[in-house]
Amino acid sequence: MKQPSPALDRNDLAILLFILLLAAVLRSAGLNAPLWYDEIRTVDTHVSLPWNEMMREYSMNHHYFFSMKAKLVSQIFGDQAWAYRFPAVLFGVGLVGVIWWLAKEVADSTIAHVSALLVALSYHQVWFSQNARGYTELAFWSTLGFIFFLRGMRQPATGTWVAFGFTAAAAVFTHLTGAFFFVALGLIWLLSLVTGFDRGTLTREWVLHPLVGVAVALVLVLLAYLPILPSIAGTVSEVSATSAVDPMQEYQNPIWTIVEGLRTAVGNTGPLMLFIAISGLAVIVFGAVGAHATQPLFFPSIAMHIAVTLLLLLSLEMRIWPRFFFVDIGLIIILAVVGCRYGADAVARWAQQPRFGSPLFALGVLAMIVVSVFLVQRNYSAPKQDLAGAFALVEETRSPLERVYAINPGGPLFEDHFDADWGTIGDAQDYSEAMAQPGPVALVVLFPDRMFRAIPDLQRDAEGRLERVHEFAGTLGDGKVLVYRRR
Repeated sequence: MKQPSPALDRNDLAILLFILLLAAVLRSAGLNAPLWYDEIRTVDTHVSLPWNEMMREYSMNHHYFFSMKAKLVSQIFGDQAWAYRFPAVLFGVGLVGVIWWLAKEVADSTIAHVSALLVALSYHQVWFSQNARGYTELAFWSTLGFIFFLRGMRQPATGTWVAFGFTAAAAVFTHLTGAFFFVALGLIWLLSLVTGFDRGTLTREWVLHPLVGVAVALVLVLLAYLPILPSIAGTVSEVSATSAVDPMQEYQNPIWTIVEGLRTAVGNTGPLMLFIAISGLAVIVFGAVGAHATQPLFFPSIAMHIAVTLLLLLSLEMRIWPRFFFVDIGLIIILAVVGCRYGADAVARWAQQPRFGSPLFALGVLAMIVVSVFLVQRNYSAPKQDLAGAFALVEETRSPLERVYAINPGGPLFEDHFDADWGTIGDAQDYSEAMAQPGPVALVVLFPDRMFRAIPDLQRDAEGRLERVHEFAGTLGDGKVLVYRRR
């Protein structure tokens, strides 16, 4: 088994601090851009509530532990988009640090530096670090818990497993789906107990110490969710029911999840996306082999989490959003860096030129950094979803007799958050009735791919009798906001 990593030296500390500073700068740029739909719902339905009402019922849209921090920051600095997002920035930068720590546990300082730098530059990591939601916090606690898990499996000390329990509780209190990652680690622990894989002689400590961590986590999670336990089961069943009638049925297909993850990472680049997918798979395979020598449980734990998440989401008939696998991005980056080095060394040995291994590895790292720098710029090309811009445009150019409708699900949001006197079109019948009335009409369409499918007449009219006034770009998937008018 791999021995504990040596202490952090001065050079390592300097490099890590530089990477953390870079991560902070990238995550702070453009932080005050307009809030998007889910962020506004988080603010309006939870963060803006009094403290004693924030835990009155369960909602899949609410990241409880995160929202408490967002509320605290917004109370100090005011109702600003950046204030609601600031905790995500802090945890996004912290995640870079724990990825560095984890990579050093799995490999060495060089792998740790490169992995942390790639996470700092990652398009997805920056995007979610500027999102007033708890995904970076969830990834932070999960990755930190993973470190304690690997250490506890190497040497089952009580303190390590108690720390594991605290991180598990923090992750699950951030969002209920955080349990998926720790269930996966529990299954790896059970497999290790049964098979003897990557453990020493079976003693009581191998069983009891992990159970202490589980007990700590369960007690803390139950206490945290105690006020809303009755509503959790009902909410999960409601989500399953809405998924069943969702016009975007592909959202429940794992293949769509993979393609969407790649598309958001590299854009609609056609053959380039396929090349990146194949290359990425190859280095991950190399990484799994390379990491096995030093930390045999690393890759199986990642694979188990992906499998458990897919199985649970499919069994609950829930949408398989790529964000459910956000926790895995940093871990897969570590695998990719390990795989790059392992593959470079393998090629050098095959060519009988061992000294070429390091230059090949450096070339691979440089390529990954260049691609990451190119891709991360897209975070700053547009807001995630420019609802504020659409509202301002419509109100500034609205004629006195013009009726304005927001196409579901935007109606209630514009009414509550922007104090708009707009109507809401929720389905095809609402659309027909609204358009049957004479006079000028303005339509604001959120999530156009979904709404064009749900209301076919809207798509037909958009291609004919409606004038497209403006298209507000967004980095969110299906995040464009379209404004149409009928004069």
